[in-house]
Amino acid sequence: MSSPQVPEDGQGSGDSGDPSGDLRSVLVTSVLSLEPLDEDLFRGRHYWVPTTQRLFGGQIVGQALVAAAKSVSEDIHVHSLHCYFVRAGDPKVPVLYQVERTRTGSSFSVRSVKAVQHGKPIFIFQASFQQTQPSPVQHQFSMPAVPPPEELLDHQALIDQYLRDPNLKEKYRVGLNRIAAQEVPIEIKLVNPPTLSQLQRMEPKQMFWVRARGYIGEGDIKMHCCVAAYISDYAFLGTALLPHQWKHKVHFMVSLDHSMWFHAPFRADHWMLYECESPWAGGSRGLVHGRLWRRDGILAVSCAQEGVIRVKPRVSESKL
Repeated sequence: MSSPQVPEDGQGSGDSGDPSGDLRSVLVTSVLSLEPLDEDLFRGRHYWVPTTQRLFGGQIVGQALVAAAKSVSEDIHVHSLHCYFVRAGDPKVPVLYQVERTRTGSSFSVRSVKAVQHGKPIFIFQASFQQTQPSPVQHQFSMPAVPPPEELLDHQALIDQYLRDPNLKEKYRVGLNRIAAQEVPIEIKLVNPPTLSQLQRMEPKQMFWVRARGYIGEGDIKMHCCVAAYISDYAFLGTALLPHQWKHKVHFMVSLDHSMWFHAPFRADHWMLYECESPWAGGSRGLVHGRLWRRDGILAVSCAQEGVIRVKPRVSESKL
């Protein structure tokens, strides 16, 4: 999946830019690595399984994009993908990815992928790839003004800060310890993390800096897109719950569909700002929109997702 080099674009590599000083990202060596079985047929295994014991949707999207990208030439790159989760994934067995070369055109090519377990599709996916075509028609929104990641606590340090609060209720302490024990292959730093007293007044919006753990390198645009697909599903649908989590307990939450649009080259092992918002929730569903920004203010990726959200009221309790 090699391709032209990703430009540095002033993003700054931090401690993940030197391959001699950092390990190769597990997202490349394991999580998104597929075993070829036949032409356009691959097998993927699992790395991290959420507490729900369902397969992580971001891994399925990322692996499907890896499979699709192997069927196109090196000079074309993904510009969009659209997919549906149709059955729960079983973490005890591998996933088979069947690629269909739907169309190969002079400028655009389409690939369809079906992910199968136990002889049934669990996920259907389409991606469109484009040869680079410069155009004078260009515009984008402005990146939000936020503190740089170097000034923010990482996920573990933030959880430790919450756990040191003597007013933290025991049930939240258990949940935070469970989160802290999870080994995920990405780094996260929340922008404006809420205090315990703010949890009841949250808007359906959040921003966090995110990057892959470890080194990926400059030379493979397609792999950076596959890693971004993995990253894009992490904590995304949860944005729709932020105004409600203090009075409702999640009974069931799962993604229904997921879409991405890739706008500009980027490094997924460099810090990017993930801006998430939920413009609507209702009918046991929630809709979320997201934008991944490079540090230099370039909009790299846009995302959208809808999911099922079923809740039950929390037992009445005093304020946090």
